Amino acid sequence: MAQKKEEQNRKTDAGLWVLVLLLTAFGLVMLLSSSEYNGRVRFGDSAYYFKKQLFATSLGLMVMYLVSRCHYRVLVRMAPAAYLLSVILSAMVLAVGQEINGSRRWLNLGPLSFQPSEFAKMAVILFLVWQIERAGQKTRGIWFMCRTMLTLLPIVGLVGTNNLSTAIIILGIGVMLIFVSNPRYLPFLGIGAAGICFMTVFLAAESYRLERLAIWRNPEKYEKGFQTIQGLYAIGSGGLFGRGLGSSIQKLGFVPEAQNDMIFSIVCEELGLCGAILVLVLFALLLWRLCVLAMHSMDLEGALICTGVMAHMAIQVILNVAVVTNTIPNTGITLPFVSYGGTSVVFLLGEMGLALSVSSHNVNPDAYNRR
Repeated sequence: MAQKKEEQNRKTDAGLWVLVLLLTAFGLVMLLSSSEYNGRVRFGDSAYYFKKQLFATSLGLMVMYLVSRCHYRVLVRMAPAAYLLSVILSAMVLAVGQEINGSRRWLNLGPLSFQPSEFAKMAVILFLVWQIERAGQKTRGIWFMCRTMLTLLPIVGLVGTNNLSTAIIILGIGVMLIFVSNPRYLPFLGIGAAGICFMTVFLAAESYRLERLAIWRNPEKYEKGFQTIQGLYAIGSGGLFGRGLGSSIQKLGFVPEAQNDMIFSIVCEELGLCGAILVLVLFALLLWRLCVLAMHSMDLEGALICTGVMAHMAIQVILNVAVVTNTIPNTGITLPFVSYGGTSVVFLLGEMGLALSVSSHNVNPDAYNRR
């Protein structure tokens, strides 16, 4: 009887598995379509980017499976070491990192390149869960909120030097986890005001960040607004059902690096409004599954892990779509599972593995089966 109950508790969330596999498969298809021109022109191989992403996705799926089989409490206990490692790696990027397209964000590991900021997101989630769990009832105080946010400043400062968008995501994850662990609302007004002041100073510290604000307001007046304008052309030309998969015109050198941050514009051009809505619905369902896992977790650690992963996913999707549609200034942020980026997809799938670990080890089966 006890063994049967244990097997029931170890049942993973099939819905989450399916949604992750659908998004990764869709991402590979769109990446092949959007990158074939750049791959052929630069490397003489239209599938160059696809092959690299396929390898990273395969590695990420293996990481997701292995992490899902580990007990998440063991991983939470390793959180301080993971966070310290992320700080060290981020500092190494500033010292010996590789610069690509004017940004120093990568470390070379032999023939492979590694982006420590992607690892930092996962490490921050686990580290915040570890802190909140150790604090117990003390999470109600304003001192805990300030202290917890201060512990994030080293990684935010190091990452934000060359990658403002990731720094914003890390801060967003921190605010969300503190918010769900604290029953009071008023202190968050103070955190919001402090955050606005911090971002104002951070933006004013570098002239190129202020330039991005000017480009956002009037992209047609600046040479660097070319990408934004072409992305909007791609979205508008897609219509309701799009030009057809593989038939994008803007990916032919008009949208620079179409397989990266602006891939959602190619989705809109080739699949139209219906395709764009379908992608957003898949992401919404993924967030819903993570919310279900968080609500039905039988301990605080499991609930916070799922909340942190959900916050990361939601913030990144919202920011990417907002940038592509020129709702906010360009921040250079990728669309999860769809944009090109090996390090990104590996650690995103690793985070999905964390959520699956919660579903298989510590979700109330009676409540969960009634969802």
